[in-house]
Amino acid sequence: MSSYAARRTALRAELRAANLDALLVTNLLNVRYLTGFTGSNAAVLVGADGDDATVFCTDGRYLTQSAKQVPDLRRVVDRPCDVALVKNAKGRVGFESHHVTVDGLEGLLQAAGQAELVRAGGLVETLRLVKDETEIEALRMACAAADRALAALIGHGGLRAGRTERDVARELESRMLDHGAEGPSFSSIVAFGANSAVPHHRPTDAVLQQGDFIKFDFGALVGGYHSDMTRMLVLGKPADWQRDLYDLVARSQAAGRAALGPGVEVSAVDRASREVIEKAGHGNEFVHGLGHGVGLEIHEAPALSKAGAGTLSAGMAVTVEPGVYLSGRGGVRIEDTLVVRESGPELLTLTTKELVVV
Repeated sequence: MSSYAARRTALRAELRAANLDALLVTNLLNVRYLTGFTGSNAAVLVGADGDDATVFCTDGRYLTQSAKQVPDLRRVVDRPCDVALVKNAKGRVGFESHHVTVDGLEGLLQAAGQAELVRAGGLVETLRLVKDETEIEALRMACAAADRALAALIGHGGLRAGRTERDVARELESRMLDHGAEGPSFSSIVAFGANSAVPHHRPTDAVLQQGDFIKFDFGALVGGYHSDMTRMLVLGKPADWQRDLYDLVARSQAAGRAALGPGVEVSAVDRASREVIEKAGHGNEFVHGLGHGVGLEIHEAPALSKAGAGTLSAGMAVTVEPGVYLSGRGGVRIEDTLVVRESGPELLTLTTKELVVV
């Protein structure tokens, strides 16, 4: 059984539990998760009775691609795909209510003949919380591409006085492509000096100078899966305050990593990390949640935060990324992508977490 077929089988258990005869999946990431299809237009009607009752739909642009990527499902070539699938459906058919627009639902209701449409948002996302080993290997490769790109950037003298944040960001993203990435996971954050105190700073023409903090928050995209990592460097000898701030965040990040485990409340992981920073008097400068799930999206469930709900399970892929930001001076964030395991978290981002001096 392919990983896609296995995921559809797991989804059918959820359909039976919800008393659904089928689920109309229209979110393209969920379609990809269940079928492997990577085109820009598709839907799949997953039948509770098996793949014989499951139908994939795309349009004529993707005849060849869909034949290769989805060879194991009956195919309809039409558009709009959601309407094409629902008009021949029967019984209680769930739809992704968190994804379908008001106008889209109106069209589905008009097309539905013998089908009763039922709200069923989040069923596939619930399955996506726990990654299978195929997904984890893709995440591992994405993290490796990012690790190698940063090492190449540093090793080839890419961090030197006079370069701008934009220059360095462009080179970093190019090097990720050189090392096997399809592209960056998101717009790379490269921040020099005082800009490192802006959590989601966007690269500017700010020039790197001696003594500057250098913050990299970036990731690579491989096989549709995203990596996410933040590392800190200093150009020249670090000041005492820079080392002290870095050491504080490093202790906080280590506490968060150590707290990861199956059955642990996500809020407890945040608390374990946050308490280290609060006890040092910098609680007000830790202005975001500790981390998030990562996979087919750069930000997905679970949310590791004070207000986060639920517990961790083995196979979840999450980030741990505490930060302290001193406005106008500089900030530190340290972030890893990890997989929750029974024996302890598996670290996927392997670049050193020492404060690198260049």
